[in-house]
Amino acid sequence: MQRLSGKVAIVTGAGRGIGRAHALALAAQGAKVVVNDYGGELDGEGVSTSPAAEVVAEIEAQGGEAAANFGNVVEPDGAQGIVETALEAFGRVDILVNNAGNYRPKMIFNMPFEDWDAVVKVHLYGHFNCIRAVAGLFREQRGGRIINTASEAWLGEAAVSNYGAAKAGIVGLTRVVARDLGKYGVTCNCIAPRASTRMTAGLAFDQSAEREGLSDTLAKLQPEDVSPLVAYLATDEAKDINGRVFLASGGTIALFSEPKPEHTISKDGRWTVDELARLFPETLAAGIRNPAPAQER
Repeated sequence: MQRLSGKVAIVTGAGRGIGRAHALALAAQGAKVVVNDYGGELDGEGVSTSPAAEVVAEIEAQGGEAAANFGNVVEPDGAQGIVETALEAFGRVDILVNNAGNYRPKMIFNMPFEDWDAVVKVHLYGHFNCIRAVAGLFREQRGGRIINTASEAWLGEAAVSNYGAAKAGIVGLTRVVARDLGKYGVTCNCIAPRASTRMTAGLAFDQSAEREGLSDTLAKLQPEDVSPLVAYLATDEAKDINGRVFLASGGTIALFSEPKPEHTISKDGRWTVDELARLFPETLAAGIRNPAPAQER
């Protein structure tokens, strides 16, 4: 059964890795796919039309329909151009999968402004630009699916302040867009994928896995393992799933909990520092673990 027959999907950063897997999975479900890829290297530098064109050829070889777009999601005009490619080729847009990304890790004290700017622009600005480009269409047609891409770096990891901050921003953006567009029949959800790609050599989950002795397991996590979740969230059957974040890792899919206060202390009036110093250790700070305790020199 092809659950996306008649739908038109846009996948950004679809020339390689997870984005390519998403494009192929959506096409296998009957969607017509706009394969967007700027063709840059891991750090975002460089341009090539080959990755997107090759994925289009793969889809067509399997009997599907696809169109290539080589625009840069960093620029609003680039994002709008992706939507125009879909409209010119297929006449509509039903699904947006934001996947384009880059990676420039450094410790915060060594992070150049240029690396911060480049990563935040591709991930966070890129998500916003593409969502903004389809939002009016989705509102007018009273329906649409947006699937964003975060990362476990959102939860905190060393040496990725630019990447982690952008991914945390994407989680927040997802939750707001879900509320902005939900009444028009549009859903906006987010995935945090684990998969072996060219970007994962230094990513957050790889660093954590190295500490936990899971390196061999990581090598077995394929981009194709993530894409069925994306394809499902794009279906009409997922119409009531909105504003949520999912982990996708091999055969495991997990729903992240909604943020809520863990512990609360209250009183009439303002707290004093002395009161907080006395109460914190046995109330709000109880069970807190320092993720990066100080080390002796």
